[in-house]
Amino acid sequence: MSASVPRLVAARTLLGPAADADAAPAAGVRGIASVLAHRLATDPARPLVTFYDDATGERVEFSATTFDNWVAKTANMLVDTLGLGIGDRVGVHLPTHWLSSVILLATWSAGMDAVLVRDAAGEQDGGDAEKAGGELPVATPLDALFVAEDRLDEAFGLMVDEIVALSLRPLGGRMRRPVAGVLDYAAEVPPHGDRFAAPAAPPGQAALLRAGTAIAGAWGLGPADRVLFTAPLATTEGLVGSLLAPLVAGSSIVLCRHLDSAALPRRIETEKITAVGRSVLRHAPSPLPAGVRSLPLPRLG
Repeated sequence: MSASVPRLVAARTLLGPAADADAAPAAGVRGIASVLAHRLATDPARPLVTFYDDATGERVEFSATTFDNWVAKTANMLVDTLGLGIGDRVGVHLPTHWLSSVILLATWSAGMDAVLVRDAAGEQDGGDAEKAGGELPVATPLDALFVAEDRLDEAFGLMVDEIVALSLRPLGGRMRRPVAGVLDYAAEVPPHGDRFAAPAAPPGQAALLRAGTAIAGAWGLGPADRVLFTAPLATTEGLVGSLLAPLVAGSSIVLCRHLDSAALPRRIETEKITAVGRSVLRHAPSPLPAGVRSLPLPRLG
């Protein structure tokens, strides 16, 4: 387990100038829960998220319906098991993974504030948080923290009321070793209902929607796109590029952890990838295959 000191960043900070962009989401969309509801109502069966882990050989794919079920179960867990409410602060200390997206969307759907925890050794994306001065003190209290099992040592150094660990093993495997005082996500979440009555979205979620809409517009994303990213959600590219922008645009998301460069050309072909994030470019063939474009983060504001 890592002994590095984690860094806390409010999700709003990572949005940068895009949070203030003059970009309005679709009519009737007022928060993250309504974005998911819109996708569920208009395109429930098409893949929303596909996830690869090239270190384990795992590949899983989720339609909007299945993914929404996971988000709902997690939101219900936040409220019913952890006893959290609107405005409570939820930390997320996870690598690139489909469950990272589930937990972040569940946090926002339940009207809670998300704090992204960066591994000081590895999850950097060019210093966006430092430039904005938005890093939070390490002593910032968190009402709950969702953390990868192999990062638990770092979690114990934070001020957290409830710790929920994820093994991130294929097929939803439980923690390798139970830890006193730590809840196992794989054991806790399944009994919860797969429908969640989301509260009215807090005003702060407007910035999330503006950022996602602005970046999606700058990139020209639409429902026909399948975008490939490797960046973790604790970076600007990961948060806006691999989650918010494709979500509001109706695109499909392909996430890769431990990306195998040798497998990338075939993956682009078989997954019908139309665009790749900056984090993928160092692994990608040059030039990119015909019909595949790169998605550098635009400068807004």
